[in-house]
Amino acid sequence: MIHKLTSFSTRHRWMMVVVWTLLAAALSFVAKVMAYDVTDSQSGDFLPKKYDSAVALRIAEEKFGTKPDPNALTVLVAKDDGGRLTAGDQRRIADTAHVLGRERLTAPKPEPLMKDHSQTPRVAPGAVAPDKSFQLLTVSLDGNPMDPAVQDVYKEFRDSARKEFAESDMRVGFTGGIASTADNTDAEETTGKVVGALTMGLIVLLNVLVFRSLAAALIPLIAVALIGGVASGAVVGAAKLFGIDLDPSTPSLISVVLLGIGIDYFLFLMFRFREHLRNHPEHDARTAAVATTRRVGSAITSAALTIVAAFATLGFASFGQFRVLGPAIAISVLVMLLASLTLMPALLAVLGRGMFWPARAWKKERTDGAAARLGRAVSARPVRYALGSLVLLGALGAGAVGIKMSYDQQGLPETAATRTAEQISRSLPAGVSDPHSVYVQSTDGADIKASSLTGMTRALGKAEGVGEVGEPVLSKDRTAARIDLFLSVKSDTQQARDLVSGPIRDTASHTAPKGTEAHVTGTAAVFADISTAVEKDLRLVFPVAALLIAVILFLLLRSLLAPLVLMLAVGLGFVATLGASALVFQHALDRPGVSFTLPLVLFLFVVALGTDYNILITDRIREEMAKPVGARHAVAEAVRHTAPAIATAGVVLAGSFASLAASPATLELGFATGLGIILSSLVLSLVLVPALAAILGRGLWWPRRSGRTGEHRHTSTAPPAPAHHQPYATAAEHYQPYATTPEHRSDHHAAR
Repeated sequence: MIHKLTSFSTRHRWMMVVVWTLLAAALSFVAKVMAYDVTDSQSGDFLPKKYDSAVALRIAEEKFGTKPDPNALTVLVAKDDGGRLTAGDQRRIADTAHVLGRERLTAPKPEPLMKDHSQTPRVAPGAVAPDKSFQLLTVSLDGNPMDPAVQDVYKEFRDSARKEFAESDMRVGFTGGIASTADNTDAEETTGKVVGALTMGLIVLLNVLVFRSLAAALIPLIAVALIGGVASGAVVGAAKLFGIDLDPSTPSLISVVLLGIGIDYFLFLMFRFREHLRNHPEHDARTAAVATTRRVGSAITSAALTIVAAFATLGFASFGQFRVLGPAIAISVLVMLLASLTLMPALLAVLGRGMFWPARAWKKERTDGAAARLGRAVSARPVRYALGSLVLLGALGAGAVGIKMSYDQQGLPETAATRTAEQISRSLPAGVSDPHSVYVQSTDGADIKASSLTGMTRALGKAEGVGEVGEPVLSKDRTAARIDLFLSVKSDTQQARDLVSGPIRDTASHTAPKGTEAHVTGTAAVFADISTAVEKDLRLVFPVAALLIAVILFLLLRSLLAPLVLMLAVGLGFVATLGASALVFQHALDRPGVSFTLPLVLFLFVVALGTDYNILITDRIREEMAKPVGARHAVAEAVRHTAPAIATAGVVLAGSFASLAASPATLELGFATGLGIILSSLVLSLVLVPALAAILGRGLWWPRRSGRTGEHRHTSTAPPAPAHHQPYATAAEHYQPYATTPEHRSDHHAAR
């Protein structure tokens, strides 16, 4: 299958390049037009319907016609001189709010097929501070708060409000909802651009240093950009087609994953392509591209399918954000795999030796470089290197003891929105800008009387963690009621979640009138339920993902022992990465714990992506062991040939993920995945796995029998001789059992 696909792609190489370019242009447009129509920033919408907060949200929508509004914002109005608001001031505030609620906000002219977000805001007077230092207004806008067009509408309202209140010698501040989103976006915009440029610069610099060629540095980036456009359009199109909502972080994660693995796969192909051209100077570019992809294609396919399988397991998760993230990344990786077997070989066939111009040193094989020395050292003293790797991983993994999960937002930038929220919290309950609600619903269809809720309202007011309780509001059919309450602590803290899931829910449940049931919702309530859902998902996804990865490794390696070795290695890498993250964030930075999503996402990224490198080195070890040479010499040769590709690819992928650390919201994920990839590529793939392979020898492939042609067992622990002393050092094709196609037969005769 791989051979047929590659042969077709290289035979019609120019057509393949044109097709992928047109697909990228079309699907990139689809992603741009529909991206914000298929994303949902409300975490509560991703909860299973059985959870308490999800039931409350459903009552709110069905009985009161309302849904949590991610664009709802709080406006603080105060006098310029800091004085107390008089009755006249409050009337002017109400009049101005009425004027602002009638002004239509005009969004910038949308691009073709994009939605026009022009609208009239909903503005209403709110609470007054006890000391009369300010009054609040509540404002609501329609649209996805992550959409730049919606943020532009908010900014127009913000400017208009400032102008209107300035005429009455008043100042305004904005917080919550879209105000916080817009401020955070503006605060991180410059940082994001700088980090993006640095990431691109790192990739170009590494490729230039490795290949001494500008084409080898730029072509992979251009190709991955095209493939990324196709993948993004495919994901957004699938979400639109099947009515699936994506989490706002999904597009950025997809971009990082595709950039990293796309460059990785291109590097794997380019290194092997260069090696083939060096060993077979008589071959033209197409022949070399076909042979190269056949050699590396199975490893790339298995590596990609490992990622797909791992993330597909998220489809079993109960928490919706995980459940949509898995298929989205799986689709993206499948697109990248298809491109790796079609577009990338076509580009190699088009450029040929020009890919490495103007460098010439690559035409002569080096047997004394750093990779060769590493290979000889690991194969000569495998026990020492294996123990050293295990000690390092164990030391880092020790940090996982006592690890805690945190649901707090850490490290958010200080913005005008955060300063406004702090000013409000000094005079009103801390949760006033983010209220919670208790929804009471009749269980027998009978009407609910407001008087029957008096005892419940009084009890909630006395409940621990409640700062203020509003008057009950009945639904139109009088079968449901809403009681708003403000917490005495900030809603986005662990303390708030403990209070809502404990005393507040208990009080609501025990004091609900007979024939009714009560459910609590709000930020703290939603995240308390999310924590429960995530804990269940961790226990399910981990073993299922590990089992699927093990099956794929077994199918690739046709061995029981080799997959076990690889799974053990990546498992140690995961524990070490998680432990290091706990040491840094939970202990060194004294945070409540690591992000609640980190263990699961880290497991999938580090295990699935890290397995790529293990598959590549193991596949090459198997190829070298098929020759009539000693097992340790085969390990040394495998490291010599693959170390440059793995090291370069690992640094590139780690750098891609490390760019996420530029945003406070993804700081932990960026640090942890970057570290995990470095450990996987440089420690596991280049030291631990080769050392274990050298210790086990050809027994690594048990119960499969060795594919070598002779029984040249080497039991000496002395370093193997340099490759140029071995008569079979560059004749791998001669000993491959699948060299039956015309191209392979030509390789066979050339080797002889």
